[in-house]
Amino acid sequence: MTELMELAGRTVIVTGASSGIGESTARLLHAAGAFPVLAARRADRLAALSEELGGALAVATDVTEAGQVRDLVAAALERHGRIDGLVNNAGVGLQGPIADVDAAEYRKVLDLNVVSLIEVTQAVLPAMRERGFGRIVNVSSGTTRRVATGIGAYAASKAAVNMISSVLREELAADGIAVSLLLPSMTATEFGDGIFKDGVPPRPGAVVHSAEYAAGVVLRLLRTGEGTFDIPHGPEQPDIARVPE
Repeated sequence: MTELMELAGRTVIVTGASSGIGESTARLLHAAGAFPVLAARRADRLAALSEELGGALAVATDVTEAGQVRDLVAAALERHGRIDGLVNNAGVGLQGPIADVDAAEYRKVLDLNVVSLIEVTQAVLPAMRERGFGRIVNVSSGTTRRVATGIGAYAASKAAVNMISSVLREELAADGIAVSLLLPSMTATEFGDGIFKDGVPPRPGAVVHSAEYAAGVVLRLLRTGEGTFDIPHGPEQPDIARVPE
């Protein structure tokens, strides 16, 4: 059984921290006594969030730029001297039939959703391996569990995240690094220009989850190192973030 990680005093990099699940994850980490390192492209939002979270380290970062990723990791190590966790949350959507996908635009989607996830992961591994411990949570999508008509190209990019996560979990286990995969359901974020909103079902019977609800599961995975967590559709479950005994 993977050992539980207490969050207090831990340093966790969160990409895509300027909104949605990433922002909520950073807030919950701070509340738990951890040191979230905020990474996203929107420096103004990061600065405001940093101020709310007691001066949490905020590094404006385009994770598709290798130099900026290196700077992010270096800043985290300079401030805190360690990296205990990484939440790969940065990503972008793409809507429309696959037959109409613009190839140049899709390359950018793959660069952000897939390639940058690998690159950020590679960047934190030396610090984690030095301590023989680490937790990585990759945020994927529930769309990968169905035939995602209309958003298939996006779902395919997240399906790649699923495979990468499963393989990394096996490859890094001997280093004491647990890789977890999160599959959120419909969540109220800025994704897709805010197509999902709190309290506004996109269709009869559908339930949109809050970003904080999904973030609670991110913290659970950081603590437990569980392999895959597929957030169920339907009403939010109050105990979903509880660490199993």
